[in-house]
Amino acid sequence: MKPAVFVHRPYGAALRQCLLASLAAMAQSACSVPPSDPAANAEILAAREAGGRFLNPRGSPSVTNTWRDGLALWWWAAFGARKEELSPPVPAGHVLPADQALAMLAAHNTEDSLTWLGHAAFLIRLDGRAILVDPFLSEFASPIDGIGPRRYAGPAIAVDQLPPVDVLVISHNHYDHLDLPAIRRLPAKEKIHVVVPAGLGPLLRENGFSDVTELKWGESSGWGGLRIVSVPAVHFSSRGLFDRNQTLWSGYVFESPLKRVYFAGDTAYHDTLFKQLRQTIGPVDVALVPIGAYEPHQLMADVHVTPEEAVELARDIGARALVGMHWGTIVLSTEAPFEPPRRFRAAGLARGYADEAIWGLSIGETRALAGHGNGPPSTARSRSRSAARLPSAARS
Repeated sequence: MKPAVFVHRPYGAALRQCLLASLAAMAQSACSVPPSDPAANAEILAAREAGGRFLNPRGSPSVTNTWRDGLALWWWAAFGARKEELSPPVPAGHVLPADQALAMLAAHNTEDSLTWLGHAAFLIRLDGRAILVDPFLSEFASPIDGIGPRRYAGPAIAVDQLPPVDVLVISHNHYDHLDLPAIRRLPAKEKIHVVVPAGLGPLLRENGFSDVTELKWGESSGWGGLRIVSVPAVHFSSRGLFDRNQTLWSGYVFESPLKRVYFAGDTAYHDTLFKQLRQTIGPVDVALVPIGAYEPHQLMADVHVTPEEAVELARDIGARALVGMHWGTIVLSTEAPFEPPRRFRAAGLARGYADEAIWGLSIGETRALAGHGNGPPSTARSRSRSAARLPSAARS
């Protein structure tokens, strides 16, 4: 999230300063598939740099906006939106009660599993390790408490209720993904392996973590049977007014000898990138893909996917099962807050996925992870075969 700016979009420096000032004034691997051709995939995996700043993969989408477009969305969020648009009623079952969420987590304590903590935050158990990903667990996604996007749906499981974390993984430095107040509260920081994109290591070390690995796209880190691979995403980075793209942004693939989980991070759609990733890493068992923060589309199309594009991304990478994330927690854009999962499920069914393969998780829900498959179903026969091997999906 941009600093003290409600919308999750880049702005010119002058506009960002104006918005910041205005807001302040208002409130003061064993089964891993190796690359098919490392030379052919080198370009797509390369984290390009220019003038000390990182760039998106070649061929990434671009949009043509003016400062007025960004200002209009900010003005809507700051002054024009109704209260129920920024803090919508939460449907029953969207957030599990804490005791139920903790009981589900404990019930899956000895198996590979996935727990959604809201927005893009997950606890993944894989190869006997607890991996905490993008844990936005605070109330505000902002550098200033009380200003900026405020969560309307709780995480169900608080920081101090999490099991011991073995690995902390951050996709990029926006405030709704790198939540420093939350991760400062993690105990035993000296025992936690931290994986971050290139350039983010110093910030994590400043906040008490000593075992920090920075990865560029295509690089990996591992512990025992667990391997974490950094893969490209189409997005940007910044935490202040003048640090745009000085650190990298990433997606990740989490691999064990029996399972492969893809976490997209924040990304726009790319016509060839995700197809090339499948050639590089092979199909995945579960794809965690963002489905929210896509309107107004002309403003968001180069940084976020729509629900339909999220399904295409998952198909491109060869995912057997899909999990929608980056929705249902804070308002970052103008689409109806509970529209994304409906569109996501409809698009998944239309593209050949069985209902059971489109996971609609409640915040706090834990689901067992299935093992290696051969990519997304494309026929009725393959859909029924997938349905027999996947856990039941919750209603979204």
